Amino acid sequence: MDNELIKRLDYISEQSNRYFGILIFIFGFVGNILNCFILSQRTFRFNPCGLLFLISSFIDLISILIGLITRILAGWQLDPTSRIDWICKFRAFTVFSTRTMSIWLITLAVIDRWFLSSMDLHRRQMSSLKNVYRGIILTSILSTLSYIHMIYCYQSNIIDAPLQCYGKNNICRLITDLVYALITIVIPSILMIIFTMMIISNIRALRLRIQTVTILSITIPSREKQIKYKRTDHQLLRMLLVQVILLVIFCVPQAIQKIYISFKPFASVSKEEDALNHFLYNIEVLMAFIASGMPFYLYTLCGGTVFRRASTHFIKTIQKKIKCFS
Repeated sequence: MDNELIKRLDYISEQSNRYFGILIFIFGFVGNILNCFILSQRTFRFNPCGLLFLISSFIDLISILIGLITRILAGWQLDPTSRIDWICKFRAFTVFSTRTMSIWLITLAVIDRWFLSSMDLHRRQMSSLKNVYRGIILTSILSTLSYIHMIYCYQSNIIDAPLQCYGKNNICRLITDLVYALITIVIPSILMIIFTMMIISNIRALRLRIQTVTILSITIPSREKQIKYKRTDHQLLRMLLVQVILLVIFCVPQAIQKIYISFKPFASVSKEEDALNHFLYNIEVLMAFIASGMPFYLYTLCGGTVFRRASTHFIKTIQKKIKCFS
């Protein structure tokens, strides 16, 4: 019965890599490509927040191309990272560093929105392309340095791990797991939540100030203005909270599982628990890639009318060009 359970879990893992992995790849590749084209329009490209979203989408595209293809190949037992050391090291370093970079760029975008929503002139001036470029460079350097150890630590043909391309000893695994949990997931998630709440507070304070000034001017604020500020408040709240919630849902399970495996390594428990850990980790890897593929769909659903109009304009432009060539 136990052997049957192990075989069933292994079979589900293989099928998930084959078909669910392909679905995530198409979903993420198309979404990030569209994001890159739409966000490269002048309206977004010269906006600090828009530029951060653009670079983040490009980084997510790299992460999906380098990391997810090998996961799909693993479904047919053709994963080169399980047998070839340099491919294993390159893939692990690229996926973890780019994921960290992308998440921190989104965090910087949230901080930039806080600057813009502030009533303090000096803080509003902090939202600039110059500061965004500095943030992108700093984030790239720190993300690279955070996982540079993986070039030494990761190797192929590992037996006592959820993947054959994994940390070669317990110290390497613990360092990687702690870095991933804290630097890639926990710290940016906390910052996004804090700054999101501060943005909402700024918007409410701004709306109250506008209403006060209007009353002192002995004029009645129009219903149209009230609706406008209320709509902006709700759109920011919805977009930012959905970003944070989905990021936590899709990325935190892998971080928890990695730390758990470090303290309770494979072969230290029963074969059934090893098989379950292997299955869960494999599913969590795919979930983390969903986080890299979701921005376009998230912006379209929760990003307000500006992004949807830009998307519609881009699609119409492509349709016109196709008609011209046909």
